[in-house]
Amino acid sequence: MVKKVMYNKDVKPYWFQIPMVMTNNASSFERYSYIWKEGEEDKFIHPLDPISIKENKYNTERFHELFAAIFKGEFKGIKSCYISGVRTEESPKRLMSLTHNITYKWITWGKILDKAYEHYTFYPIYDWNYTDVWKAIENNGWEYNRIYDEMYRHGNTITEMRISNLHHETAIQSLLLVQEIEPETWQKLSNRIQGANTIKHLKFDSFVCPETLPSMFESWEEYALHLSDTIIQEQSNRDALKKKIDSCKDIYTGDEISRVFYRTIINTILSSDWDFTKIANFEIRQETNSYRQYKKGVYKREMIRYSKYLTTDEQIHLIDEIEKSTRS
Repeated sequence: MVKKVMYNKDVKPYWFQIPMVMTNNASSFERYSYIWKEGEEDKFIHPLDPISIKENKYNTERFHELFAAIFKGEFKGIKSCYISGVRTEESPKRLMSLTHNITYKWITWGKILDKAYEHYTFYPIYDWNYTDVWKAIENNGWEYNRIYDEMYRHGNTITEMRISNLHHETAIQSLLLVQEIEPETWQKLSNRIQGANTIKHLKFDSFVCPETLPSMFESWEEYALHLSDTIIQEQSNRDALKKKIDSCKDIYTGDEISRVFYRTIINTILSSDWDFTKIANFEIRQETNSYRQYKKGVYKREMIRYSKYLTTDEQIHLIDEIEKSTRS
């Protein structure tokens, strides 16, 4: 799909096959994957293409930093933007981050990469849902990545149909399909990405918190702390997670929200999510935010709608305080 786009006669290609570093969430032992690393050509899953850019001259190898760095290197002094297909339906965090500030003139659905350079990212289909996407594809006869067809055939739900690097913390479940869909790719991938083969054998048990608390633990908190002590390999990651838990444990004290919080911690550990994406997604949910506001003594009518983590008595108290405030 990428090659077809890059060789399109109407496209001036900027195809980056450059050395970069990406987190490997398939393994507890190999924190990073080193992509397009010189001297490891025999391990590459895809060959280097003749027209691609192969030199990293952007002063960073970290994947998430490269977008802004490439713009500074390639379009210095030129007002420029990325057009991205990110949609807010996919993540409440995106809804908050992509729509709450003015990016450029009247546009709120974007991100400022560098104000001085006038470099931006815009998300023109930010408010589309998945049915809008597929209707547009059908109506216009657009080409699309046929892996979506295979995911559909294998019974993936809409939220599971993610096409990205397969060792990303929100995509590692897709590793379970590769051997059936593309066996030759799987052979290369299992040799390339540490932990991929383990996930294929253990399946969801390797990276998803179990539904039932294991019998040897008395609480989800105890289970989470046990995994932290035994699975996390780097002390810096253990310390960062402990700091995160300590900052939250006195806030998320209710039975239900405490259970969800520690299950999120467990999912974080099992998927080696040391960027804490899963925790951030939990904390930005409306119901989590409403719970935090309630604990701070803030009582607003819109909180009733998102009070799922409050006990019945707490919900009654919330309503009473709102009514008192209204009367006063």
